[in-house]
Amino acid sequence: MKNLHDLLWFVKGVTVYALVGESGTGKSFRAKLLAQSYGIELIIDDGLLIKNDKILAGHSAKKEKTFLAAVRVALFDDKQHRDEIAKALQKLNFKKILVLGTSEKMVIKITTRLQLPQPSKIIHIEDIATKEEIEQAIRSRRIEGKHVIPVPSIEIKQNYPKIFYNRIRVILKNKKKAFTPGNSKVFEKSIVRPEFSKKGRISISEAAITQMVMHCVSEFDPQIIVKKLTIKTNPESYRLIIMVDVPFGTQLAGKIHNLQQYIIENIEKYTGILIEEVSIIIDKVTVQKTTD
Repeated sequence: MKNLHDLLWFVKGVTVYALVGESGTGKSFRAKLLAQSYGIELIIDDGLLIKNDKILAGHSAKKEKTFLAAVRVALFDDKQHRDEIAKALQKLNFKKILVLGTSEKMVIKITTRLQLPQPSKIIHIEDIATKEEIEQAIRSRRIEGKHVIPVPSIEIKQNYPKIFYNRIRVILKNKKKAFTPGNSKVFEKSIVRPEFSKKGRISISEAAITQMVMHCVSEFDPQIIVKKLTIKTNPESYRLIIMVDVPFGTQLAGKIHNLQQYIIENIEKYTGILIEEVSIIIDKVTVQKTTD
């Protein structure tokens, strides 16, 4: 076990599940159905701890006024926020929990911050939704700015009345007992319109990210020279490919790993964006000339 928290959850017999998919692909819409299928008691979604039809702790990223602020909430960037959830989890008696995220890295970051074990089963949205269903969810998000919170409307109206938009009801039927009375269960989900979806997103340009990377590298070790930087983006995260020259005598493996972590931690800390990956390619090992 890595630490005392892992040992505690192991003794309790807690299993962590993850549902992964890009923003707007319908994760929150399907979370309750997935939880029902696997007998999962708790859900972590966009800053909230949810049990059955109740919000137990946290606050929703959907109430934030900017997209970057919403990302910070979803990642439990604020210590007080994550401590609130962690303490609530420690008091609860449960065996299974589902964590939603836009990537495997995001889910791992959330579980680490909430002092939970790493996910033992990762389910991708493509595993439980058709291509057509995912495309329809994406269109709804992009065109109408609609988001789903997997709790009944009464919970959202009470806690977040300003962003409540509508409600939907989903009937889950047990296919094995199709003709048995009482074989179905009705879930209600709330549709919301976050402030940031009304105003548009705030994004960070590649030029700004480049400046931040250059600053991080220079601050980490001014002798490392960045020769080329490639930035790949998706709606929720960034991937960086950096080509560098390093000075001779550097313990390459350890140094480069520490540089990767330094870049990720600093950019995420000061912007709230998610850095999915930093790949560093060493182009040259330079030798400093000495003068007699």
